[in-house]
Amino acid sequence: MKQLLTILCIALFIFFSCTRERQQQPNIIYILADDLGYGELGVYGQEIIETPHIDALAKNGMLFTQHYSGSPVCAPSRSVLLTGQHTGHTHIRGNDEWEERGDVWGYNAVFMDPDLEGQRPLLDSIETIAEVLQNSGYKTAFIGKWGLGAPNTESTANKQGFDYFFGYNCQRQAHTLYPLHLWENETKVLLNNRSVPPHSNLAEGADPNDPDSYAGFTLNNYAPDLMHKKAVDFIDANKDKPFFLLYASPLPHVPLQAPEKWVNYYKAKLGDEEPYTGKSYFPNQTPRASYAAMIATLDEQVGDLIATLVKNQIWESTLIIFTSDNGPTYSGGADTKFFNSAKPFKPEYGWAKGFLNEGGIRVPMIASWEGHIQYGSKTDHLSGFQDVMPTLYDLIGANASTMTDGISFLPTLLGKPQLETHEYLYWEIPEYGGQQAVRIGNYKAIRKNIFEGNLEIELYDLSSDIQETKNLADQYPEIIKQVEGILEREHVSSEIQRFRYNILDE
Repeated sequence: MKQLLTILCIALFIFFSCTRERQQQPNIIYILADDLGYGELGVYGQEIIETPHIDALAKNGMLFTQHYSGSPVCAPSRSVLLTGQHTGHTHIRGNDEWEERGDVWGYNAVFMDPDLEGQRPLLDSIETIAEVLQNSGYKTAFIGKWGLGAPNTESTANKQGFDYFFGYNCQRQAHTLYPLHLWENETKVLLNNRSVPPHSNLAEGADPNDPDSYAGFTLNNYAPDLMHKKAVDFIDANKDKPFFLLYASPLPHVPLQAPEKWVNYYKAKLGDEEPYTGKSYFPNQTPRASYAAMIATLDEQVGDLIATLVKNQIWESTLIIFTSDNGPTYSGGADTKFFNSAKPFKPEYGWAKGFLNEGGIRVPMIASWEGHIQYGSKTDHLSGFQDVMPTLYDLIGANASTMTDGISFLPTLLGKPQLETHEYLYWEIPEYGGQQAVRIGNYKAIRKNIFEGNLEIELYDLSSDIQETKNLADQYPEIIKQVEGILEREHVSSEIQRFRYNILDE
């Protein structure tokens, strides 16, 4: 009898110890939209596109008003997120198609030869946030668009800390949402789609006002649907253990391809419009309706993820963070000016995606964790993608072996005093003429066209000039001097030639 009681006590001790550990290690879902602008959600002021599920997530949690992506373009933004290092330090600082390999832009050539696929890889020696969570007992998954290393390199998702991967390895392949293949872990998965190379256009002589002219651009297997199903399956399979899901949706990045039900909904709402028949991405008869439909699809999928958590009774033990990798695009028929997609910032070329102005890097961020984050709360805490790594380390009590440029914003999430804050945030991008930027207090400093020899610094007071129209550099020489020191200190010459600035690295 005593032996039975002893066994029962041990079993109860193990059960309650595991329960406490489970409570201390919440699930983490990080949803990364692609090219979603600051003003494209209802809760951030969008007036045309409806996003009820994401808006509800914000009402259930906290909305950040001054959160910044790692970069104004895809790959380096992801690099900052995974490494916790800003673009003056992180390994991948721009989109690099690694063109010396051969015909990397040949859609069919890449399909036949995986050695032409993908972008330049992270180094194997770099510790990612996924590796730390994996070593802390988390089951980890990356579902969506990777863009940080080609197949057959040391930097596929599976080799950078993710137990499971499903999606696009290569950003170029994501230029169609009906691709010939995706990847599941290290295995190429063939889809039931015929080859329609990105940037194809209407057949010669086709009527742009005839719906049949566009029929060839809607195929069978829609990648966002396939990836979403894998995300739901991952949650179902890991409901009894802590998991980290990085859900890097390709939506609403162009091309304009969306489920018919949502396109029809917005066609009825928006009425007649001019077809898009440009050379960028694919043509589309109803570009505004299709773009809105892509965001509606993303919103519907967020709602489905939440429903899956509720069904599995793990809603209260899951931290959800929703954000975007950079600001809204200017190409492919996406009429982001019509939707005021970067509101209150400028959405046009030169001010949004690709550029270090506010429209290119200030992004929506919502965090929800039932019972831990205050309902309907809002914060103007200054934060960036480099802060996600230390925040999650803080959340699970993990120790990082590498330094980051970030600061944990966990106190802000939990409604506690945020004692440590950023003195400034720093960015650089060796694209679009070469740029550097610093956010310091209410001031934003930008240096553009560095590759053309320009080292002049523009300065804007965001508290009174949110669209960065009045250059105050001449009026505040002391701030310019401070910024010059930051620009010099935070930029470390890259090991990759494509990411170097000769004028800065001499």
